[in-house]
Amino acid sequence: MYPRTPVITQKFIWNKGKLVGQKPPLKLKEVWSIRTRLQLAGRLRDLALLNLAIDSKLRASDLVGLRVTDISQGDHIAHRAIVLQRKTQRPVQFEITGQTRHAVSSSIEWAGLGTNDSLFPSRIRSAHHISTRQYARLVKMWVADIGLDPSAYGTHSLRRTKATLIYKRRKNLRAVQLLLGHTKLESTARYLGIEVEDALEVAEQTEV
Repeated sequence: MYPRTPVITQKFIWNKGKLVGQKPPLKLKEVWSIRTRLQLAGRLRDLALLNLAIDSKLRASDLVGLRVTDISQGDHIAHRAIVLQRKTQRPVQFEITGQTRHAVSSSIEWAGLGTNDSLFPSRIRSAHHISTRQYARLVKMWVADIGLDPSAYGTHSLRRTKATLIYKRRKNLRAVQLLLGHTKLESTARYLGIEVEDALEVAEQTEV
């Protein structure tokens, strides 16, 4: 009998050609580059979405699900808001800066939204608000417009942006934990990747 020819099976590699790992936050100059482009293009909804994503530090599902009433007090946008996170069912509070309040107010007025309307309504009649997938597509389009690799960034890049800046300036991990709505401090450290970042900073400052 002839020996059997071995059958070689190709193993499917799910992450082939993809960047795996946490999406990096945006740098300040990158945020301002995107803002400037959106302002010049008159894309009011996108500008409001970008600014509120950075201020709120919310997950995509919580951000796109916001209603006007969630962030307003009467006819005015609140300086602070609190929402119930879908993932943890825990409330999280966030600040709304002046430029974000202005952007959101302009977007609401332009779209003619009412108090109970979705803050970021969908153009699809069967949906109340834009989907997380659409939000992700917008983020990739924004970063591509300023010359960044869209495959390297995602919605978590915006969630991490302000949180990372706060930690770098204050080194207060507990404060960042509260702002992100994490239940464990270890989750915040892992989410920001700060242990690795701190170690690298120490190494860079050490000459041998």
